[in-house]
Amino acid sequence: MTRSEIQIPKPEVEGFFASKRVLITGGLGFIGSNLAYRLVQLGAKIVLVDSLIPDYGGNLFNIADYPGQVTVNIADVRDEYSMDYLVRGQDILFNLAGQTSHLDSMRDPYTDLEINVRSQLSILEACRKNNPDVRIVYASTRQFYGKPDYLPVDEQHLLHPTDVNGINKMAGEWYHIVYNNVYGIRATSLRLTNTYGPRMRIKDARQTFLGVWLKQVLTGEPILVYGDGQQLRDFNYIDDVVEAMLIAAVHPDASGKIYNLGSSERPIGLLDLARLLIEINGGGEYELIPFPPDRKAIDIGDYYASYEKIERDLGWSPKTTLAEGLRRSLDFYRANLARYL
Repeated sequence: MTRSEIQIPKPEVEGFFASKRVLITGGLGFIGSNLAYRLVQLGAKIVLVDSLIPDYGGNLFNIADYPGQVTVNIADVRDEYSMDYLVRGQDILFNLAGQTSHLDSMRDPYTDLEINVRSQLSILEACRKNNPDVRIVYASTRQFYGKPDYLPVDEQHLLHPTDVNGINKMAGEWYHIVYNNVYGIRATSLRLTNTYGPRMRIKDARQTFLGVWLKQVLTGEPILVYGDGQQLRDFNYIDDVVEAMLIAAVHPDASGKIYNLGSSERPIGLLDLARLLIEINGGGEYELIPFPPDRKAIDIGDYYASYEKIERDLGWSPKTTLAEGLRRSLDFYRANLARYL
């Protein structure tokens, strides 16, 4: 049976979220704020939780397009007393709070452990004690697959993370699955690949290298490409990732499941990506430079994922081409660059 012949269920996202009470941890960050914007359109009642720690990407400007339509609570997910209160009465929890920098995790492993492991356990305990009926979607990562044994990477691939961040994110994911299986707290984990788009952190590489590339090409700096630039990657535009999260929250068969996200296009080499970005921008230059030792030690080489499982089970597939997503991203940052530098 070909993929086009598969009978895929169609969850009703449009009407599901009207008047639903939704909590988003990391809600002022890149993914959280884009998700909140979509949920505002769907009529949800939204609370955003964010610590606004400077290095982690939270930005009040990220919600400037929908003032007064969400409630913002400045709190740290490591504070279990705050989470005990915040989870009460919520229908859905999108758990996006986390430390995402691989280099920071190696330089400061204890903070990464606190945010990506202990805080996840605190959130789940808050739900167990105060709101066991909540539905959770957890933002996980492809990082803990490590250097792939085969491509494309599917959910059966062995896990062998190359850095502290990957180990801790893996633990955070499995806490969600254990609480689903043991306590009946319905949780789904989505393993994100390279997500990009408006509202992401671009002033450094703590969130994604592509953010830095967007800054470089828009400010007239050369795009710095490590090594020979032949490493293959796949990318998801933020709107497609948001849609995957909404579908995972709605679909009754998603509980207790782990899903890869991925691209419907051929994986692209990083040098070709730099050239594409320069072409869409209408100018710019790139420079091949040697890998810094700290980055080389945790580089995973080629990576791209299979998203067949989530397409088969939940009916999700990405819609936005890389070229179109880059174009939208450049347009957004041209208009708002000062807000992100």
